[in-house]
Amino acid sequence: MADRRARPRAGLTRERVLDAALDFADRHGAAALSMRKLGAELDVEAMTLYHYVPNKDALFEAMVDRLVQPLERVEPRKNEDCAAWLIRLGTAFRDALLAHPGALPVLATRPVTSRASVELVESALRYLGEAGFEPPRALDVLNAVMTFVLGHTLAEAGRPPGAEESDVDSLIGLGGADFPLLTLALADGPRHAERFDFALGTLVRGFATARSR
Repeated sequence: MADRRARPRAGLTRERVLDAALDFADRHGAAALSMRKLGAELDVEAMTLYHYVPNKDALFEAMVDRLVQPLERVEPRKNEDCAAWLIRLGTAFRDALLAHPGALPVLATRPVTSRASVELVESALRYLGEAGFEPPRALDVLNAVMTFVLGHTLAEAGRPPGAEESDVDSLIGLGGADFPLLTLALADGPRHAERFDFALGTLVRGFATARSR
């Protein structure tokens, strides 16, 4: 006989479960997340959650899908060049990650293999193909952009729950007479968004130059 606790609960949806998991990760860290703790957050038995996600691995995979879901809306605009589209894609990815920084370690340490995520990759490769990139090089471009965004955002917001500073923020206190160049570089603060825009723009324009050659 099936366990009655595994039945769906009225008002509870897969989306609510995933949102609660992301919120928990933001407050306590992804490493602390368990089906039992997530059930407590939603005021249900852990077994109830298995109706929506079969196990913890599936939960993490679904959390990744939830994080990258906003990228589905970033389609090339009419007469938009490849560099501009890649900048919008990378910016949207950073925004999605910053919305749930606690889940960053999940995305950084798990392969993106779910159907929903792979469909996003396939769409991106198609757009890059239309811009003149062969599939292997298109995948190189996409990987470089997404890896850069993930790494930058980890440095910007990847911190233990409760920590007030990112790795870059903490450098500000290390300036002084012994490190005059570092002091000058950080005079205006960490400038996360400005540094991101500069690096991403330079990166994607380099791809366009390489393609033209």
